[in-house]
Amino acid sequence: MPSGKNLKNSKAQVDRSRLYPVDEAVDLVKGGAYAKFDETVDVAIRLGVDPRKADQMVRGAVVLPNGLGKSVRVLVFAKGEKAQEAEAAGADFVGGDDLVEKIQGGWFDFDTAIASPDMMGVVGKIGRLLGPRGLMPNPKTGTVTMDVAKAVEEAKSGKVEYRTEKTGIIHCPVGKVSFDADKLKGNLVALIDVLMKAKPSTAKGTYMKKVSISSTMGAGINIDVPELQALVK
Repeated sequence: MPSGKNLKNSKAQVDRSRLYPVDEAVDLVKGGAYAKFDETVDVAIRLGVDPRKADQMVRGAVVLPNGLGKSVRVLVFAKGEKAQEAEAAGADFVGGDDLVEKIQGGWFDFDTAIASPDMMGVVGKIGRLLGPRGLMPNPKTGTVTMDVAKAVEEAKSGKVEYRTEKTGIIHCPVGKVSFDADKLKGNLVALIDVLMKAKPSTAKGTYMKKVSISSTMGAGINIDVPELQALVK
């Protein structure tokens, strides 16, 4: 069946004017996935913030309780004892200037980067390369830390970063369509819980305006936000 027809059939299952309860939305995402690969389940959240204002930028990270269903390649900028701790925790790549040179040469075979504070002078040399790819270590997301072992373990177990885009929308993966519905729901609720706690004190009006869930190739499904928020209270 052509992919265009598959997408049309997927969209036909969804009433775009309806706000779905979480359980039904998750079931629709799983049932509407048609790709030959294990599609990622993504969530798009529109927040009532103005990200142009520094005090309304919502940014951070959350460890999803059920992981992401994929192997995460972790790079750590560290030396001495911290390098040893990173290696013992399971980091895939550990180093300093040697890794900087590889990255300057165009190597980006890793999914997340962590650094001990004393290495940020070295990492700063490649900030313009890491930043646009979302790979620059940052204290706000826990990727610049003295506890590199914990950071590595969290990254490996399903830690994801979130950040509001210019339009006030956050996009974040919460698992794979092959996950049990309860695991996808658990990851979604964990994300919403963290975002609710991250509400800027200067944000006015409705904070969480819209939540939509979809698979990589599937149609977006609008979720009943009050019902979703009630799950984290």
